[in-house]
Amino acid sequence: MSMNFYDALENRRSHYALSKETTISNTRIEEIVQHAVKHVPSAFNSQSTRVVILFAKDHDTLWDMTTDALKGVVGEEADFSGTQQKMDAFKGAYGTILFFEDQDVVRGLQEQFPLYADNFPIWSIQTSGMHQLAVWTGLATEGLGASLQHYNPIIDELVAEKWNIPNTWKLYAQMPFGKPTSDAGPKEFKPLDDRIKVHGS
Repeated sequence: MSMNFYDALENRRSHYALSKETTISNTRIEEIVQHAVKHVPSAFNSQSTRVVILFAKDHDTLWDMTTDALKGVVGEEADFSGTQQKMDAFKGAYGTILFFEDQDVVRGLQEQFPLYADNFPIWSIQTSGMHQLAVWTGLATEGLGASLQHYNPIIDELVAEKWNIPNTWKLYAQMPFGKPTSDAGPKEFKPLDDRIKVHGS
C-alpha cells in the first residue's frame, strides 16, 4: 500500500476491534519499528526511546497479566465486566508494542547540561510520543490497526520481570495491533481557527 505523508497521517486511527491476523510479516513489523527508532528525532539526539515487540504467546501473556493486575486494584466486589471486555479485545489483537524511555540517558543529559535539567524528562516524553506516532502510522500504511493504551505504572514491575527489562527503562505506552475487523468510524474535528494562530503572513 502506497500513500503520501498526509494520507498516512489521516489514515492512522484508533482501532479497537482487531483480530489475530496480520497483513504483513513479523519481519516487516520489526522493520517498521526499527526505522522509527533509528530515524525519529530526539532532543540533543539522545536516542532515549526503547521498544519491545510482543508476538503470539508473549502478547497474550501481557494482557493476561494486565487483567490480573487490574482485578487486584479494583477488588473482587467491583463490576469488572467492562474492563474485561477491553482486556479481551486487546488480547484478541495480533501483537503489542511496548514503548519505554531509558532514564539513564535522561539523567546523563541532566548532569551534562544542568541548565536544561528540568526539561529533559519532558523532552523524553515528547520523544516517546513521536516514536509512537511514527510506528502507529507505519503500521496503518500497511493495513494494520492499532490503539494506544497506558496501563503503566500498574504493570511496570510485572513487565520488567517477565521480559527482563532493564530497571532504567520506564514504560510509557502499550500499542496492541492487528488486522482491523471494522472501520474506525467517523471522527469529529474542532474548528482549526480555534486551534491555530498565524502571524506575519
